Amino acid sequence: MSAIVLASGNPGKIREIQAILQNDNILPQSQFNVAEAAETGSTFVENAIIKARNAALHCQLPAIADDSGLVVDALQGAPGVISARYAGAEASDQANLEKLLLEMRHIPAGQRAARFICVMVYLRHAGDPTPIIAQGVWEGRILEAAVGGNGFGYDPVFWVETYQCSSAQLSPEVKNGLSHRGQALRTLALQLSKQ
Repeated sequence: MSAIVLASGNPGKIREIQAILQNDNILPQSQFNVAEAAETGSTFVENAIIKARNAALHCQLPAIADDSGLVVDALQGAPGVISARYAGAEASDQANLEKLLLEMRHIPAGQRAARFICVMVYLRHAGDPTPIIAQGVWEGRILEAAVGGNGFGYDPVFWVETYQCSSAQLSPEVKNGLSHRGQALRTLALQLSKQ
């Protein structure tokens, strides 16, 4: 299999994607000094395509990109497509998490349903008119305080009912088996194997 560029500079995402696909030919766009694309889309699908197209164009290789985020029912779907920028354009994971907890402070336990969404896109080349698109959804709820030291982003406040812990308390292997990104990647890998 030829090299595929991964349109992300997020170390957490890179580790998860490489672990799930188990493919040494997946190279992060940072190895090519490609700048992150501006996520100007209003949906996860649009942003994933923007990022994949940018990476494929600059690297002249096939590209995989994802756009993912946390969707909270009580916040009318926020933080959604701006999950990584919820507390501002240059916000840290911690700042985003703190803003979410602040926004949720008066929401009762029974109304804290949330889900992680991931849309994964594969482009054969920058002008590919038929991207392969896969989606994963991971249901949970938002905790009142952060728990656990694994993962990244909103993992410490995302309760995983089946394991009775936060996502940040799961081992990487267990998380990859359950997560929105793991689901989307396995679906994408299956679609790629049929090509």
